[in-house]
Amino acid sequence: MEDFLADRAASVKDRDFVPAAGGSSRDTAERIRARLVDLADEPRPVALVTHGGVTVDLPRALIGDDAVPVELMRHGVPSCAITTLDGLSVADVASVGHLA
Repeated sequence: MEDFLADRAASVKDRDFVPAAGGSSRDTAERIRARLVDLADEPRPVALVTHGGVTVDLPRALIGDDAVPVELMRHGVPSCAITTLDGLSVADVASVGHLA
């Protein structure tokens, strides 16, 4: 667990850091962004389910680190949180209102 937490902290500081298991924040976000571009012409809403790291990586790539709450980058998103996109625009990050 300590290694995982250290890797997450390193990826918050450096989006190009490659953890022992997985890819860099930047590479992961680019893969997801490319897939979203592929899905952009779908005639109906699309749901993409990921683990918490990706839920932070993608908004960092789309809106920049300064727009993503530091708390989310440091500690990850809450379980079952929803990030909403409109095309490639971020409408909401890590919403938990549906859990109330």
